[in-house]
Amino acid sequence: MGVDISDLVEGKAISLADLSGRSVAIDAFNTLYQFLSMIRQPDGTPLTDRDGRVTSHLSGLFYRSAALLELGIRPAYVFDGKPPELKKKTIEARRAAKEEAEVEWKKALEEGDLKRALSKATRTARLDSGMIEESLSLLDALGIPWIRAPSEGEAQMSYMARKGDVWAGASQDFDAILFGTPTLVRNLTLAGKRRLPSGRTVDVTPQVVTLNEVLSTLQITREKLVDMSILMGTDFNDGIKGIGPKKALAIIRKFGRLEDIPKDGKIPVPEEYSDVRRIFLEPEVTDDYRLKWKGVDPEAVRKMLCDKHAFSVDRVDSVLSKITVKEGVKSQKSLDSWS
Repeated sequence: MGVDISDLVEGKAISLADLSGRSVAIDAFNTLYQFLSMIRQPDGTPLTDRDGRVTSHLSGLFYRSAALLELGIRPAYVFDGKPPELKKKTIEARRAAKEEAEVEWKKALEEGDLKRALSKATRTARLDSGMIEESLSLLDALGIPWIRAPSEGEAQMSYMARKGDVWAGASQDFDAILFGTPTLVRNLTLAGKRRLPSGRTVDVTPQVVTLNEVLSTLQITREKLVDMSILMGTDFNDGIKGIGPKKALAIIRKFGRLEDIPKDGKIPVPEEYSDVRRIFLEPEVTDDYRLKWKGVDPEAVRKMLCDKHAFSVDRVDSVLSKITVKEGVKSQKSLDSWS
């Protein structure tokens, strides 16, 4: 999902404890899809309650958010709004890919190949409106603020970080950098041991990527980074076949802007480039939000997780006992104190 410039960009490894005292806006959809993809049974079946309702998203959201709060990190989740019209093709392609993966998952189960079944199952995650509303209710019970973006969540997250309302944005996608997020934290909600579809576990370490360092390393401006990404392909355009990160960078370094690429057909430029540019450089965002971290409401948490979805009362209470966030506490470090 999104633009992949990981071959060109190297983040700085950190620990979650390094973020104590800081507020971080989290790309909610990106995060919930992670939980729905990865929190599954060995055969690929998502976690469900006694009534067969999927609970992978709630499990991930509760335990990961609680872990952040326990460390003194203040998360704020940003939910997507209406997607840009240019994203329709990508959304339809993802839906088709999930349907194909679901067929392959069921086939692998029938053949008794659990390893392949799990691999295919992780690609079938679906997030519906009911899951979103439950996630919002759980965040309310945890005293964690959330924001509905008018359009792309990463654009709103970036806006909040640029204003200084949060110290950083958190997402797996580098699109957050294209939207202008000054400080991006990757692997925030995946940190720790992660089980791969193969069954092997790997250590996942949080990383900090800063916009200034990316631009300095690549020796380009943010506008040129966007143009480079358009050549590669984004969620809003297909890109040019055969052009990856290194080639796109070389082209933009040579010609400067998409308009200045010779129109001889050797390097075709996506027709919708100006509209895609506008999505990244002039995104739709809102000032209509309030970031306030309140105390946890244990009864509301238990009602949702334990009473409604049969989570273990002992496990939930054990986690709740460790959360000590107090309303009104302000310990955020200054934006220029990171080194």
